[in-house]
Amino acid sequence: MDNIKQTTMEVVYSVLPITIVITILQFTLIKLPLETFFQFLIGVAMVGVGLILFLLGVNVGLLPVGEMIGSALSKTKKIWLIVFFGFLLGTVVTLAEPDVRVLSQQVDQVSGGAIPKSTLILAVALGVGVFVGLAMLRIIFNFPMAWLLGISYGTIFILAAFTPATFVPISFDSGGVTTGPLTTPFVMALGVGVASVLRGKSASRDGFGLVALASVGPILCVMILGVIYG
Repeated sequence: MDNIKQTTMEVVYSVLPITIVITILQFTLIKLPLETFFQFLIGVAMVGVGLILFLLGVNVGLLPVGEMIGSALSKTKKIWLIVFFGFLLGTVVTLAEPDVRVLSQQVDQVSGGAIPKSTLILAVALGVGVFVGLAMLRIIFNFPMAWLLGISYGTIFILAAFTPATFVPISFDSGGVTTGPLTTPFVMALGVGVASVLRGKSASRDGFGLVALASVGPILCVMILGVIYG
């Protein structure tokens, strides 16, 4: 019950400010048709209920399972298995990420179907999967995070010079949407689980930074997609 109450209050505190602002604007500046405003209020209520159920599912199911999977993989002592399932889990959890699907729909509308939704979603998911696998290697071999991020973003800026201008903002937005409410907790839980079992690893030090790396993958993949389509 405490978990339900806490999650409900978090959602209310998140949704209430935007509701208040839109309501104030409605009666002062924008004055939308009443039908549209009522649709907004109904949408807010539906979003609130959906977020509560979604976050409860994440806290009850995804976080414990992600951490347990990471721990179980580490106990096998097989590096290829840890990296492979890091890649696989990173890919499939991104395919289920709501933010990625919202972005793909917006890009499909703006581009007039020039960039297919399925292609963009797959590119983003593969990018996350590859870099989650790389993050597993970082935890195992203790690569410096600063070096990995420096090389990754250096590659991004070089590749941006060869990417069509329309794909550059899309690629960076693709990196942002992977830090959504589904991918972030699962990937972090996976990293903490892996780091907590490996000898000499600290869950608080080595289990974090995965999301930073995971957000690089989609940027690179979508830029490569831009070079191909461009």
